[in-house]
Amino acid sequence: MPFTPFVGVNHHGQSILLGCGLISREDTDSFIWLFKTWLACMSGHAPCGIITDQDKAMKKAIEVVFPNTRHRLCLWHIMKKVPDKLKSYKEYESMSSSLGSIVYDSMTSEDFEERWVEMIGKYKFKKQARKWLRSLYAERHHWVPVYVKNKFWAGMSTTQRSESMNAFFDGHVNSKTSLK
Repeated sequence: MPFTPFVGVNHHGQSILLGCGLISREDTDSFIWLFKTWLACMSGHAPCGIITDQDKAMKKAIEVVFPNTRHRLCLWHIMKKVPDKLKSYKEYESMSSSLGSIVYDSMTSEDFEERWVEMIGKYKFKKQARKWLRSLYAERHHWVPVYVKNKFWAGMSTTQRSESMNAFFDGHVNSKTSLK
């Protein structure tokens, strides 16, 4: 059963557990149930922002239950996929460096757009890499720092706080733990 923590940040910059749940499946209906249940426990107060990995089922559920909540994708999870997607290229080091610079160093959206187009034109990406890069580009407003910097995120750009909470509970909850 996947453990699903809702983690926030207090006024001291510390992680706080706002709630958690166990779901039987990681599908849209399960996430909708989880989010609606959490929302009811929070007296209908939706979060201002939420950071997740690129789970499509979770994204759909967020759109349904939290339509006015800013949704950011975990920058670390996205950049972690770069070696897997591009390491087969002999220009991998240059590609990876170029992509990292575009993502982390672009100061304006125009700068990002210009540098992205330049990178796509510079390298001969194969079909799978082009498809992956197109999907990243389509979601750029949800993960590229230059597009999300004008919103308050309490210093967060990754799901690291949630992952840390998962690690904490892994020491106390396992598949044999009773829900009674």
